[in-house]
Amino acid sequence: MDQETAQVLFREGAIMVCLDVPEGTEFGIDYASWTVGPQFKGIKMIPPGIHFIYYSARDKHSGEIIPRTGTFIDFQQKSVVVQKWDDIKEELTEDGVSADDIQRIRDNLKDLDRFLGPYPYDGYKKWISLSNFITPELANKLQPMSRRISSVTDFVSEVSNTQSRKTRKLSNNTNNSVKQDGTSTEKNSEESREENAEPTSLKEAESKLPDMKVREESKIQFSLIPKQKYPPGSSPTEMTKYSIDSSYALESILRTYYCDNEMGILGEIQFAFICFLMGQVLDAFEQWKNLVHVMCTSEEALKNHSSLFSNFIGMIHFHIQETPEDFFVDILSENNFLTSTLQEFFSNLDNLPSDSELRKRGLKFRDYLTQKFKWDFTSEPDDYAPTVVE
Repeated sequence: MDQETAQVLFREGAIMVCLDVPEGTEFGIDYASWTVGPQFKGIKMIPPGIHFIYYSARDKHSGEIIPRTGTFIDFQQKSVVVQKWDDIKEELTEDGVSADDIQRIRDNLKDLDRFLGPYPYDGYKKWISLSNFITPELANKLQPMSRRISSVTDFVSEVSNTQSRKTRKLSNNTNNSVKQDGTSTEKNSEESREENAEPTSLKEAESKLPDMKVREESKIQFSLIPKQKYPPGSSPTEMTKYSIDSSYALESILRTYYCDNEMGILGEIQFAFICFLMGQVLDAFEQWKNLVHVMCTSEEALKNHSSLFSNFIGMIHFHIQETPEDFFVDILSENNFLTSTLQEFFSNLDNLPSDSELRKRGLKFRDYLTQKFKWDFTSEPDDYAPTVVE
């Protein structure tokens, strides 16, 4: 960072104060992360805009790193964000931080300055390329209600006991009914013995477990991808067409979630990618794959959304360019997802008029991938076949 940029960020940049973070915690912002030392109090000189904060504490007994937690924060110019470490929840929180606390910290920033690490500006341009379609409104919309993005799914157990499990079992078996005269003592005794008996199969063992559901406030609010891929009332020909072409699904997503700004879907793809790459959230990786697949297999939509697809090419190009090569070998090559999906995309682009700028941009991207990764986009995968509706 040159001296002039440093001075501007020192005057105009935001500050995040992190109080009482345990020594040894892994703490990161955007592309950079560190192991917290005894004097760490936060980050200074943060460029205004959306940033991803994430951290992993160490288990007090084993010393091992616990699952990662992250959150997107929209830092305002010259703003001071203050969070404290919660020892019980093992996370940073604004709970217990009053307006007086923030003002007191503002008044003592000079004394606090030496405990604040500077924002890693060398990676800022890369961060912008990774997040440029994520607006503050979109980040607020997608983040869980808890504002915490966890690398492990937060399950909650519903109330479950012998009676509730018996009720579930009876609901699945209409032949199991108690006599109307109420003489069920013998049957209850038999059911009690069955409840306490050792399970003899995996299915039986699972039936005795409590019901587990994802805690609502912990869910990332991703867009739902339509299960029905074709419009209502479609003819068999149209059903066959849209089982191959995802344009109807894409238009449905844009109409439902991004009617005011179609570029929002690119922001969601970026959001999901960041949650996976930096937040280590596997569900986010699945959403990334699903949305990328919808975009790549939407042939009809290419004609109506050329700007959207042009920006999509640049975005996915950056995702690939900035990720270690072995990542794609180990993760994305499973079931040949990326190469087969991009192959369909390039095939669709190839069908556009030869003078189309979108076609030229896409095929240039294809040539880059072929040269860099030696990926083959010419041979058809064995399992690639259209679904034909009779």
